[in-house]
Amino acid sequence: MDAANQLCKLFVGGLNVDTDDDGLRKHFEQYGQLTDCVVVVNKQLQRSRCFGFVTYSSGEEADAAMAARPHVVDGTNVELKRAVAREDAGKPEALAKVKKIFIGGLKDDIEDEHLNDYFSQFGEIEKAEVIAEKETGKKRGFGFVHFTDNDSADKAVVVKFHTINGHKVEVKKALTKQEMQAGGGGRGGRGGRGMRGGQNGFGGGRGGYDTVVSWLAFFFFFLVLRTFVFEFSQGLFCLILYFLLSTF
Repeated sequence: MDAANQLCKLFVGGLNVDTDDDGLRKHFEQYGQLTDCVVVVNKQLQRSRCFGFVTYSSGEEADAAMAARPHVVDGTNVELKRAVAREDAGKPEALAKVKKIFIGGLKDDIEDEHLNDYFSQFGEIEKAEVIAEKETGKKRGFGFVHFTDNDSADKAVVVKFHTINGHKVEVKKALTKQEMQAGGGGRGGRGGRGMRGGQNGFGGGRGGYDTVVSWLAFFFFFLVLRTFVFEFSQGLFCLILYFLLSTF
């Protein structure tokens, strides 16, 4: 999916378990024409995973939906944000809600006002700065843009490389060390026809470590089930095990 189309696609998290495609469409079509609308379902349980995606016919319509935040669908407050491409979903910046972006590869002829003029197309800017050495004033080849809203930052980083003053520059979210280390925890939000909401389906912020701990906990619980429940009822044992495997 190219950048223009990606800006049309939004992730909707925290949905009511009873909200279906029609309910999602009914709410979000008031902001523009939808080309796609889906609530992601657990195929084994045939139950909503409580998140979905809506795709508008234009970026302006998606912007209108974002501007109308917060949203309440079927009596439930939901989270609305830009959908993240599947290949970027595991990166730390996929989850981060920041208003500041980093611009690398800046040439010496690029000034603060160039950054401000260029990135204002994505939203209102509080500050744009090209970083220079304090002692010598020599430019360090990078800068930052501070937006007033995190959605503006999300829009700006949809395209990794931009051209400013005829020069190709790299753009990404400016993260703190803590945000970089956090990785990508949280529940819900993955899947969705080649896009993700930027959240892993089960994992925690520490990645592989949490995965090992989770599986150890599962194995211990399995032994408890095998020891006590299996002797009481094999049918109940199988039912509980099926449910655990479906949600784990």
